[in-house]
Amino acid sequence: MYTLAEENYLKAIFHLQQEVKGEVPTNAIAETLKTKASSATDMVQKLADKKLLQYRKYKGTRLSKEGEKVAVKVIRKHRLWEVFLVEKLNFHWDEVHDIAEQLEHIQSDELVNRLDAFLDHPDYDPHGDPIPDKNGNIKSAEKKLLSELKKGNEGVLVGVRETSADFLQFLDKRKISIGTKIKVLGKEFFDGSMVIQVQREQFFISKKIAENLYIQI
Repeated sequence: MYTLAEENYLKAIFHLQQEVKGEVPTNAIAETLKTKASSATDMVQKLADKKLLQYRKYKGTRLSKEGEKVAVKVIRKHRLWEVFLVEKLNFHWDEVHDIAEQLEHIQSDELVNRLDAFLDHPDYDPHGDPIPDKNGNIKSAEKKLLSELKKGNEGVLVGVRETSADFLQFLDKRKISIGTKIKVLGKEFFDGSMVIQVQREQFFISKKIAENLYIQI
């Protein structure tokens, strides 16, 4: 049994490990969890004492096998609850993240496994993220950030990095959702902004937006 805060830290470190090479800086953890660097350092040391991660002062941290196991378990619950909220309770994809943040800390393995079966073992959540199976295995898929594509490239939106309501509502206004075909019509070298085509519409998007959309070519 781990506290809500401990689980949140482990989950955050797991996600950061997917983005950075090597150890995760404590400042990055603090920024992700919107807390003080000193508080993050205290928690990291506490988790290291519990053998859930390896921590090197001034270097960073990395999850141990046990720490990764706990993090993946929390992520599995979060993503399954998001599917349930969207598919069974008719929530929209921009409404479910915060609710799932609360539900992901339920400790019953039996409940989670029954939820998985009830949903017919979904592979992905409403935001396109893969759902770990009960053994902690996560499907990998070939994908690139839209910001990495060049003029003339096209593909299908398969996921989003940013899951805030504001960002998802912006995508809704542009009729962009999982499965939407996107073509790069132009790209500005100066600031990385793009002209893209979605269905028959063409419009500019910023580099920040492009950096939060995962595309499968």
